[in-house]
This record gives sequence, structure tokens and C-alpha cells, in this order.
Amino acid sequence: MRPDTPAAHTAEAERLLRTAAQYPEDREPLLLQAAAHLELAGDRPAAAALYDSLLSPEPANPHLIRALKAANLWEYGHEAEARAIIDGLRSARPSEAAPWEIAAETLEAHDELEAAESTLTEAATLLGAAPELPHATQSLLITRHRVRRMLALPHDDWDVRADRLHTGVVPLDELHDPKRLWSLGSEDPVELQAEIDRLRSELGTYRTALSRPFPVAVLHWPEPELDELLAAYPELEAEYPTYRAHLTDIEASLRELSQAGTPNLGIVRATVPSYEAFAASESTHPSNADLLPQYATTLAARGRATGWPPARSSSCWCGSGRTYGECHGSDLP
Repeated sequence: MRPDTPAAHTAEAERLLRTAAQYPEDREPLLLQAAAHLELAGDRPAAAALYDSLLSPEPANPHLIRALKAANLWEYGHEAEARAIIDGLRSARPSEAAPWEIAAETLEAHDELEAAESTLTEAATLLGAAPELPHATQSLLITRHRVRRMLALPHDDWDVRADRLHTGVVPLDELHDPKRLWSLGSEDPVELQAEIDRLRSELGTYRTALSRPFPVAVLHWPEPELDELLAAYPELEAEYPTYRAHLTDIEASLRELSQAGTPNLGIVRATVPSYEAFAASESTHPSNADLLPQYATTLAARGRATGWPPARSSSCWCGSGRTYGECHGSDLP
């Protein structure tokens, strides 16, 4: 039976580790499977240790292992190390498509859309010249098509080839429509089916759905992102006169909403590439301030919101490194 809980994933990882000890000739693929189960169990440090153990001898697929390690590291806060690994992979120019695609999807998952696109373009230039492409390279070209659609870039020759390779009933341009991706949040068939089932359920209980409180999320632009946003779109300076004022407004707005009885409050972290992609999906310009609350709501709908208020002893939402009680919650009783 397929594991579907953290404990089951941990048990499956332990079984794979025992099997790898019994069959050393199959050690690498078994440990890669074990690392994947550890990630699903939430034990990312243990998964990182497995990737390191695989890299200590001479693995058969070093680039693939490094790409998986980078994706795992970024997910539990080791962004700088993950970026360094991805930069090293790009310099190494692997001859297999999978490491390129994993590295690019890691960048995409963290709203580094332009870096993801350039990574995939390098890979396409290196691997896509053959008249008959293996499945992994076809997948890479289709992933590149999706990222470029999110960036609102015009079709190029590689996109045309991806269109030809795609055999599904729904054309790639429709499948990768940014508005559709933002709405559904995933291309995974299982997740999409779950979304369909959820919508059917809500239609069956429409009155109940209408009575539920509408989730409210407030945008938080980290200081480097806010600087980049205002440099690119100075029209938004009226919304964000200074970074300090931005932080003050977030806390004040949330407290006001809370005092008014609004439930389910949260904060969503904004990035410029993600915001620009969302603006493109809405066929409007990022300088349009009316787009900001829509962007916040869409991020919250995709599960990106962090609940507010945090506990007084928890880290403050602003990223100062201090607790909430010492920072923006210092004046609370």
C-alpha cells in the first residue's frame, strides 16, 4: 500500500535503507527512493544526509543527486547552499535532462521564474538538437513552455517544438494559461481531480459555502523585493512610501480587521517575478495598484498565507529575527 502519512513514509524509508544494505549493487536507486520518502515525511535533514552519503563515493548519477539535494535544501531554509549547487550544475552542463529540469522547477517553485527560464533554455540548447528526443528532454521543453507562459514571453522555436511534442487533447497554450495555473495551482492530475471534487462538493452545499468567512490576507514585500518593485513601478510608491511604513501598515491593517471580527487573517510573502506573472495572467500592468489585493487573495488561495497573529514567543512575521512579542507585537498586553 502506498504510504500516505509521515509515519508511513518514515517506515518505507527505513525499509528501503535495510534493502540497500542487503543489495549494495542497487544502493543508489534505493537510497534515492528512501530520500524521497524522508522528504515526504518532513524529515528533510535526514534526506539531505542521504544525498550526501550518495555523493561521497562516485555515484552513477551525480548531477541528478545534486539537483535533488538542492531542491530539498531550499525547502528547509538553506537557500544559499541550494543556489550554489544549482549554479554548479549549470556550469557542469550535464548531458541528461532530469537534473536541469529539477533545478529549474526548484527555482520556479520559489518564484525565480526568470532564472528558471534561462536554465531551461540552456538545457534546450544543449540537449534539444536531435531530431528524436528522449522523453526526459521532451518533458524539459514542455516545462520550459509553461515557465515562459508564466513570464508572458512570446513563442520561440523551442515553444513551437514543445507544442508539436505535446499529444494531449488540451493544447499547451491552454494548459499553461497563467490564469488557469494561478486558479488551480497545480498540473498534477491527482491534485486537479481533488480540486474538481472540491468544487463539486461546494456546489452541492452552496448556501453553506456562502456563509463561510472570506479569507483575508495582507501582502508583505520583504525589503529587497519592495526596493525592486518600486524601482520598476514607481507608480506604486503611493502604496508603499517606505519599507518601515509598509510593515507598520501590515500590522495596523490586521489588527483593525481582527477588532472588526474578521476571522482567518494571514500574511503572504510577495515577490516581484511572481507579481509580474500574475499581472500578465490578468492582462494588466503591474503598476496597477488595484491588482495588489487580488494578488494577495490568489496567493492565499494557493496555500501561501501564514496565519496572523503569531504566538508572542514565535518569530515575528516581518523577518526581523526577533519574537513577535519583542517586535510588532510588543505593545500588546
